[in-house]
Amino acid sequence: MTVTDSHCHLDHEKFAADLDSVMARASDAGVNRMLCIGTGDGPPELDRAIRLAERYPVIVATVGVHPHEAAKVTPETYVDLRRLADHPKVVAFGEIGLDYHYDFSPRDVQRTVFIAQLKLARELALPITLHIREAWDDTMSILADHWFGPGIVHCFTGDAAQATQALARGFHLAYGGVLTFRTAEAVREAAQITPDNRLLIETDAPFLAPIPYRGKRNEPAMMIETLKKLAEVRGVAPERIAELTTANFDRLCRSPRCAPRNPVRYTRVSDGN
Repeated sequence: MTVTDSHCHLDHEKFAADLDSVMARASDAGVNRMLCIGTGDGPPELDRAIRLAERYPVIVATVGVHPHEAAKVTPETYVDLRRLADHPKVVAFGEIGLDYHYDFSPRDVQRTVFIAQLKLARELALPITLHIREAWDDTMSILADHWFGPGIVHCFTGDAAQATQALARGFHLAYGGVLTFRTAEAVREAAQITPDNRLLIETDAPFLAPIPYRGKRNEPAMMIETLKKLAEVRGVAPERIAELTTANFDRLCRSPRCAPRNPVRYTRVSDGN
């Protein structure tokens, strides 16, 4: 069984001392590909995930500015993002979006930077990976006006109604360690209704480790516990979840080296209302 971690932060300082061991454990667990998120600590340094992807063949990368760091963005940031997106191991744009829980950047700045990055991702024909925290309605409203392409709702922790709304807009839903938490029944209900071809799995490492590792540093090898829970929720074998999620990732995040970035025309997707 092989599986893809569709969202992790292996550039985080918590992995600085033992990343080679982390990668070895991932391989032993069957995690043979990882999408490392390229937001880091925000501008001006936005290439840490790319550097890891150059070091480890099983890693692919994103570029983007997290909403926490939106206030750091300058005109030069967008120039840097465009340049970095040409790297052959960059397969998606993100994580981008809105975070109204911490408000580390002012909300109006978050929205402005989010819209600008959606425009850039469309120009680059890259799928997006979304960060949404306590900002669901504003995020959906912005997407309705500014995004008609593919993407991932990273670390989906909403309910079935929100899942239906995101799916109607063409998004894949990525489930992480929260799926295993005792109080996450609404998330499990959403996972039950997610179509086979829109399902992804992730760690968000080093955050949100699944049961029985909750409270510990998360890492890709631990994702197998989430995979088992997702298989249980959907009533299938873990091998089937591994097969589906890997195939879905392959279709969504093809290597730019294999899929030249010709201009893409996206079709507006109904939101189901």
